[in-house]
Amino acid sequence: MKRALLIILLGIILASCNDNSTELNKDISVPVSVMEIKASSIERYISTTGTVKPVKEVVLPSEISGLYELMTNPKTNKPYALGDYVSTGDVIVMIENPEYKNGIKNNSLELQLETTKQTYDKQKSLYDKGGVTMSDMKNAEINYMNAKYAVEDAVIKLRKMAVLTPISGIIVELPYQTPKTPIAAGAPLAKIMDYRKLIMEINLAEKDINDVKKEQAVRIMNYTIPDDTLTGKITQVSPAINADTRSFKAVLTIDNPDLKLRPGMFAKGEIVVASVDNTIVIPKEVILSKQKGNTVYVIDKGLAKERILVFGLENPNEVQVISGLNLNERLVIKGYETLRNSSKVKVVK
Repeated sequence: MKRALLIILLGIILASCNDNSTELNKDISVPVSVMEIKASSIERYISTTGTVKPVKEVVLPSEISGLYELMTNPKTNKPYALGDYVSTGDVIVMIENPEYKNGIKNNSLELQLETTKQTYDKQKSLYDKGGVTMSDMKNAEINYMNAKYAVEDAVIKLRKMAVLTPISGIIVELPYQTPKTPIAAGAPLAKIMDYRKLIMEINLAEKDINDVKKEQAVRIMNYTIPDDTLTGKITQVSPAINADTRSFKAVLTIDNPDLKLRPGMFAKGEIVVASVDNTIVIPKEVILSKQKGNTVYVIDKGLAKERILVFGLENPNEVQVISGLNLNERLVIKGYETLRNSSKVKVVK
């Protein structure tokens, strides 16, 4: 009998302790951090990567054989070097070839041009006075024109001795040659790039083909410019899908006025395909995926209140909320993992 009484008393004591523990738990406030919901903007964008290339690039070969001579850059008063900026028409290298130069006979051709010009002018004057036939005048004109073409051809040939750049840009390749060493015709002597504008060829997933269009804005990032973002736009879009990769090609042009991106660099692009202003935007990381739907918690009179959300635009970091939240509500952004509907909370920083 005593033993049974002891068991009953022990049960009453344990039950009382459990009740007290439950009451205690009800009084515990979960520490949370919050943000006030304000109107904001959001963009939906497609992320992509690629290698940037210059819009303008030219390799300068030697058009004739001869002896190599590197010219002096008037901007630095030193021989041209890698990284130098050159302007259209600058002579970078000269190829000396006396035999080639003598074979052009430029001086005699200019003298012949002067003589045929005088003859033509005389024949034309005589024809106007009736002193010669039209045939005589035309033959003199033909001789003058042939002499003129011969001089122009000689000038073109002489220009081949000077290796000049057809574009403004930066020297990115300049193979070293010993001065006065023989150079064969066709030997590459320099490469010039103008990369104030760049292009990037990209491959995009088939599912995005209806969202990507010409003239869409693109943000460009690279690890070498972590605090800056360049701008670009889509300039070409292929309408065909690659059957093997289920992707399509596009080309974007990048503005690079300060030359922060270099040709050959690997860059990340974000193609902006949609945007909304003056809307509710929250971080994706605070959203809990539950059976009833995407859930967050707001604070109302010291209690956590559960809200089920309907999304609009999304990107990798944020989401637009078109239903479930109101402006100026306080959204729980830290400590939400253990909350339940109507949990008592304490807002901390």
